[in-house]
Parts: sequence; structure tokens; C-alpha cells
Amino acid sequence: MTSASIRPARDPVARVVDSLRQMSDRSPAPAAALPSVHEWANQVFSRTSGAPLCEGNRVVLLKDAAENYPAWLRAIEAAQRTIHFEMYIIHDDAQGARFAEALLRKAGAGVQVRVLYDWMGGFGKTSRAFWNRLRAGSVDVRCYNPPRLDRPLAWLSRDHRKTIVIDGDVAFVTGLCVGQAWAGEPARHLEPWRDTGIELRGPAVADVETAFAEAWAAAGRPLPANALGQPPAARGDVPLRVVATVPNTAGLFRVDQLVAAMARRRLWLTDAYYGGTAPYVDALRAAARDGVDVRLLVPGASDIPLVRLVSRAGYRPLLEAGIRVYEWNGSMIHAKTAVADSRWARVGSTNLNVASWLGNR
Repeated sequence: MTSASIRPARDPVARVVDSLRQMSDRSPAPAAALPSVHEWANQVFSRTSGAPLCEGNRVVLLKDAAENYPAWLRAIEAAQRTIHFEMYIIHDDAQGARFAEALLRKAGAGVQVRVLYDWMGGFGKTSRAFWNRLRAGSVDVRCYNPPRLDRPLAWLSRDHRKTIVIDGDVAFVTGLCVGQAWAGEPARHLEPWRDTGIELRGPAVADVETAFAEAWAAAGRPLPANALGQPPAARGDVPLRVVATVPNTAGLFRVDQLVAAMARRRLWLTDAYYGGTAPYVDALRAAARDGVDVRLLVPGASDIPLVRLVSRAGYRPLLEAGIRVYEWNGSMIHAKTAVADSRWARVGSTNLNVASWLGNR
């Protein structure tokens, strides 16, 4: 008689534990620990914006022309090698004359001065004589995207940036153009336009200058190989991204949606020419429904009346979701800024509309 040993039945849970233990014994060494939430967020923002995080910067917030223009002119006056001046509009007025004089003076002293302006931005605002005078004074001037018969729709792409880089050492990223409206006219009882910019020192200055070089090449021959130096050393403790958008990439559109999705307590927005698209409006509404304090500040009176009508047409879905919309009662508010949870901020030249998100630099 053949005998056989009989093992008692085991708890199914115990069998699963044994199986997992055997698999663990055969598996390779454990992988590195999962990244922190901060590391995940950094990866998400980098991939979404197309801009890496840059540590070690010093940032000074500059309010209105009263703080921006003097800082720009001081930096121009101190320039030793290069001035890269990328400006959507330089008005042919008293403020434009101030900056023209400063640029001509440095060009005459041997500084390489390059000015890039937008054709549509300057149309009807700046005379040909203004640009010719700069060129005659050894300032290298280029116009971005003038009309061409072989590209009838190219006008949709504009260089809407307002940046200045001096000697590769200090940069300004701002919402201000150069013009009397930003400075105001006390004699005519016209208040200065409200606007915001930053002064930047540190490694991220190189990213601003690289963006200028890309736009400069889009308007003519590229910069010489030696025109850009090494990134500056660390000058502070502010981490930031230079999101230098180009047409048809929508980098900042994705970032704005991401910030709306990640905000937990507050999302405060200021915009000069608001025209939110359905996906962005849905992102703001979802944040508000989750209890986020979402506020939008827009001009009460705009220099482009049609845009004001478009903005107002978009108030209803925001208000219905509990978003508070404010109209600025002072002079034209031209700032394009955002603040989320007192931890993240955006300053620059990008408005919350399709033209800025998809068509403009």
C-alpha cells in the first residue's frame, strides 16, 4: 500500500504572502526611492513649459515706468560690451527719444547695440526717421515680421516680448513697452499706465539672452558665435524659468492651465487683454469649484475698446463659478501677472488670450 503525506490546507492570504516573498527573493536590487513631490512638480513644469528650472537668481520687482525706466537706463549707461533690446513697441515720443539717446551714446562708445522691434507694434507709432537715426548711429536695428506678399498670413505671428539684456549680466523681463503712456503726462492729467516688470541677475540671464538670439535670427542673420558669453554665476536664491514662447508651441498656455489645476488656496490674475479660451476658462472654473480663491483683474478702460468688449463677454462663466472679476478704475492696467498660493508667480508679456498663447513670441 502506497502511502502519501497530506498537508493541511493553508490560508489563501498566507499563500499570497509566500508567493510575494519568493518573487522578492528572485528580484534584482530595489530601485532608488520615488522622487519627492517637489521633484515631480519640477519635472512636470519643465516638460510642460519646455523651460528648465534655473536656480541661484536675484529678482527685483519693478512697478510702473517710475521704477522700470530708470533701472533700464542705468543698466544701459553701465553697458561695456552688448545691449540686446527686444521691444514690441518703441514709441517715437519723449520716452522713445530718451532711450534712443541712451542707445546712441553707448553705440558711439563702441558697445554693440542691437534693437529688435515688431512691425505691427511699431506701425503708426514710430517714424522711419527714428529708426534711420539709430542705424546712422551704429545701432543694429531689425524689424520682426514685416508684411510679405508670399506669406499673407504671417502677420499673425508677432514678437510681443519686452526684454533687455546688458552684457549678458543683467536682464529685464517686463510688460512695459517704451512710450509716454507708461510714464504719464501730468500736464494733461494723464496718469501712468499700471505695469509690472522684473530685473534679473544670475544664471537665468543666459536664458533670456538665448531667447533674444533666437528671435534675432528669425529676423535676419544669426548672432556671431561669440556674441553670447557664459551664464553668469549665482547671484541669489530665487529659482525661476524663462518661458520664451514661440508661435505654435503653446508652452505658456499649458503652464497657465497647469497652475490653475495645481492652485490650492489662491490664484490671482492680472491681464490687460483677457480673452480666455474654453479650456482655460474650464480650468479656472474647476479651481473655483474646489474652493480656490480665483480673482481676475482687468482694465476698466482699455486702449483697445474692442478687446474690452470681448473680455466682458467672457465674464458670465467665470462669475457663475464663483470667480471674482475686478475692473481697474485707474489708468490703463497693462500688467500680465499671476500669483498662486503665495509660492509661484509669473511676470512678463503674455496675455491670457489666443494671440499670446499661440501666435506671439
